[in-house]
Amino acid sequence: MQRIEAVERIVDRLESLGKISEEPDRLTRTFASQAMRRANDLVGSWMTQAGMIVRQDAVGNLIGHYPSVRPDSRKLLLGSHLDTVRNAGKFDGALGVLLAIACIEQLRNPVPFSIEVIAFADEEGVRFQSTYLGSRAVAGVFDVRDLERIDAGGTTMAECIRAFGGDPACVESCRFDAKDLIGYVEAHIEQGPVLESRGHAIGIVSAIAGQTRAQIDFQGIAGHAGTVPMASRKDAFCAAAEFTLAVEQQAREISELVATVGQVAIEPNASNVIPGFVRITLDVRSRDDATRQTACESLRQTVAKISQRRQVRGSWQIVQENPSTPCSQELSALLRQAAAKHQPNLITLPSGAGHDAAVMAKITPVAMLFVRCRGGVSHHPDESATSEDMSVALGALSDFISLLASRHEDV
Repeated sequence: MQRIEAVERIVDRLESLGKISEEPDRLTRTFASQAMRRANDLVGSWMTQAGMIVRQDAVGNLIGHYPSVRPDSRKLLLGSHLDTVRNAGKFDGALGVLLAIACIEQLRNPVPFSIEVIAFADEEGVRFQSTYLGSRAVAGVFDVRDLERIDAGGTTMAECIRAFGGDPACVESCRFDAKDLIGYVEAHIEQGPVLESRGHAIGIVSAIAGQTRAQIDFQGIAGHAGTVPMASRKDAFCAAAEFTLAVEQQAREISELVATVGQVAIEPNASNVIPGFVRITLDVRSRDDATRQTACESLRQTVAKISQRRQVRGSWQIVQENPSTPCSQELSALLRQAAAKHQPNLITLPSGAGHDAAVMAKITPVAMLFVRCRGGVSHHPDESATSEDMSVALGALSDFISLLASRHEDV
């Protein structure tokens, strides 16, 4: 298949996947949902057409296996995720999966290692507020206590997995053996403006920023909006609002740190009642783990100070932490060599966003290829990458496989 035809197919497939959503008029596809089932079925059919043996593991990861000429060979893993945020764009995650499938479709010669394309079931963490469920199962670091998490509808993760056709009792079966793996390579839109500002179609990722997710609760006292004097109020929302501004101020003052309050739940959530309870989420990221950890401790103390001053009860709970993850120098160098055939001037850049590669690095070397996205926009319906840039990325990944194959021929 010529590359131009392959890219046209990727574009068509992105459009088809973009129509699979659990919400009307916008793209939302969360872990173990009916929309995810339809997405797995469709992507699985494309994997089968490409000559792969397709399976779905116990947590819902979709895996396509392309066999090697050597039955006892190790595996190269390619892929990304198929879940989305709410009101998402079509490229985040899906592009990496479709580029990987296109690489298999473009193979002309047998390779001395097997290739497995993984479409991870949950990277975003929207449904259960715990990211990387799919890759954590594959890496063998899935916390079984997460099976007890409850979604907004009151359903546990274990129940959702069963309804999806998986088996929460068999999460351990998802684990890959590190000694069988060559590495994991993930292509992804940049989700930032650097490549576009430099006029580059692709870039090589150096490292993935560390991340802390926390849940903060403020418990005040609900009361009548018209009768409780201002001086007597214990308004949980005012406490949460003050904390949110403190988060913004700290992140602006510290280089290499970003922090976001992304979700807010208010009770009783009535226009004429003082909010008695507020729960918010906090996302803190940095390439430097010490900077991130210091900032989180400072913010935890801020919760305590605000709570004491406003006479509300504040609590701080870490939901998830991931350290900063460097990419493999060896795999990245080989990816750079392949990419240089298609884009002579290459830059190396860190990723501020989290990726399944950060978890896969616990069991195997990882490398990442960024693809330019228009305006640096991501997690938004306007998310976009051009066919020309996707062609460059496909060429780079295909040549990476060829270079890797040549190195393993005599191994």
